Amino acid sequence: MSKRLAWIFATMLAAGCSGALAQKYPTKPVRIIVPFPPVGAADLLTRTIGQKLTEAWGQQVLVDNRPGVGGNLGVELAAKAPPDGYTGVMAAVTTNAIGMSTYARLGYHLERDLAPVSLGGNIPHVLVAHPNLPARTVKEVIALGKSRPGDIAFASQGQGTLSHLEQEMFKQMGGFTALHVPYKGSAPGLSDLLPGNVQLFFDSIPSSLPHVKAGRVRAIGVASSKRSPAMPDVAAISESLKGFEADNWFALLMPAGTPRDVISKVSVEVRKILDMQDVKARLLTQGGVAAGSTPEQLAERIKADIAKWGKVARTAKIRIE
Repeated sequence: MSKRLAWIFATMLAAGCSGALAQKYPTKPVRIIVPFPPVGAADLLTRTIGQKLTEAWGQQVLVDNRPGVGGNLGVELAAKAPPDGYTGVMAAVTTNAIGMSTYARLGYHLERDLAPVSLGGNIPHVLVAHPNLPARTVKEVIALGKSRPGDIAFASQGQGTLSHLEQEMFKQMGGFTALHVPYKGSAPGLSDLLPGNVQLFFDSIPSSLPHVKAGRVRAIGVASSKRSPAMPDVAAISESLKGFEADNWFALLMPAGTPRDVISKVSVEVRKILDMQDVKARLLTQGGVAAGSTPEQLAERIKADIAKWGKVARTAKIRIE
């Protein structure tokens, strides 16, 4: 047999094996890592999808919470798992894309070590202010920042988080400087915003919304490209600051090398689930919007986010050792 014929035969055999694997898949429980603590928006999204996948496949889908290192620990665990289709991770795509430029040492490469499956949803952040801040709109916040350079304090959910990079992009595009005060998560940041120890905070909608409704903080603008259905009366920042967009994407990824047919099968099933009305309604309770994608569309999103947030990080000289 010639080398050419042997190559063709091997390729056809591999394709046949891959197709057969996808038809039988899954034959045992599937684990989806959530790189954040239980109860949060990412956890809710993953458990909702996992329950529906269990019903569709007749195999248990297990949610494994592995928080740490700003959401990077769980992603690294997934990247190093066997590429057999039985481990996935619900990554915060935007946060992990930021990590590519902000962390001096990261245990994975988002594009090389992980295979995109499908977007899961966008759970936006909102810029909230202490009620005593003499600014009610995006333009007024920018004007105030310019009149008091370096004086206003922005809280963030931590160094190198989306909450941090959002404020850096906001300041860069608005042309002013302000103090950055990093906290370890949303709760401590809000705890200092409520008494006015800091004046502004890019926070997740689920945690800030109750305080906005109670009048304890003021919503200035939603960070995503569009208004949030959870806060329809709050304008998107981009309506006043053209080009500002900080969508907080969550997406399902699997280890690089996972059989293509398996990835396609999971992607199709996840997109069906995200199109269900009860799933959309449940995610909306967390201020999120269900949004599936093809693996190719997700790959484009990852590439774009790495480039976008890398530019912001370099301009702000952010580097985490």
